[in-house]
Amino acid sequence: MARLPQKNQKAMMVGVGLDTDGHKRITQGDNFALVGGTKDTHEEMTEKALKINEKLADRGKRLDDVSREEFDDIAHDVGLRRDDSEQN
Repeated sequence: MARLPQKNQKAMMVGVGLDTDGHKRITQGDNFALVGGTKDTHEEMTEKALKINEKLADRGKRLDDVSREEFDDIAHDVGLRRDDSEQN
């Protein structure tokens, strides 16, 4: 698949809650989309996405503007971590 020109690309965070309580939950915001999860899981995903956006704004940046390392740093600040385990 061909890559889009850089100016047409938009970064987006996607969260998927794998636990369920029978309800369908979808939340969209500025540069994020969240689906699934129990009430508590979905609320936690939403809170973290909003906090990431706040930290980006505090730095005067948008999600499109940060490097992977800077995003990881911001995500770590809000309580997220990258899972670097290899999957087969």
